[in-house]
Amino acid sequence: MKFAALSDIHGNVSALNAVLQDIAGQGVDFTVNLGDIVSGGLFPAETAERLLPLNFPTIKGNHERQLLEMPFDKMGLSDQHAFQQLQPAHWEWLRALPAELTLHDEIVMVHGVPGNDTTYLLEEVSASSVRPSSVTRVSDYVKHLDATLILCGHTHIPRLLELNSGCVIVNPGSVGLQAYDDDRPFYHKMESGSPHARYALLEKRHGKWAVEFRKVSYDWEEAANAARNNQRPDWVNALRTGRMG
Repeated sequence: MKFAALSDIHGNVSALNAVLQDIAGQGVDFTVNLGDIVSGGLFPAETAERLLPLNFPTIKGNHERQLLEMPFDKMGLSDQHAFQQLQPAHWEWLRALPAELTLHDEIVMVHGVPGNDTTYLLEEVSASSVRPSSVTRVSDYVKHLDATLILCGHTHIPRLLELNSGCVIVNPGSVGLQAYDDDRPFYHKMESGSPHARYALLEKRHGKWAVEFRKVSYDWEEAANAARNNQRPDWVNALRTGRMG
């Protein structure tokens, strides 16, 4: 079994197209999508239109949940932009997505942690730093799951952790946005350090999961210019460099 895992596209259809082209040459059996699909400063409707016919196993991220549940005036700029652009077929698709999904009785897909789409699984944020999560902390979140592989997103940072049980946890990184900042639970920055679109290839060999993190070039200057034109100057440096300004 060999497959590709995507997450956090955030309406960056140019990055998505480049990743899909790369995946096409990898001989995968299927592709999965871990959410935060359309919200951002770029092309939400075009991204939904690109993905709809592909019918990938897909879950909601926190941004899909917010789009579907929050009043417009309580939304952030990314969700408001998507809300104004999406068409009826896109809304129907988003409403039907599950929050979590299990494939082949051993692969569990979550966006954040099981039962919570805004908590980081593989990173811990304190007042002074962002650091990789401990095995103990991650195990506490997933110990009830019967899985050999758990896929998560949300932090935009590619990361892998193997638990003492042998279960492997993988965040494939973000297709569409390589840096952001947030003030919850403390102010912090998440930065991949380059503008490349990210995803992961996963293959089960001799009963164990092998993981390859992929970086894909695309026209990030065009994406940065589109963000500026959509009144999102806060995205420009993140798209160009993979770092906050």
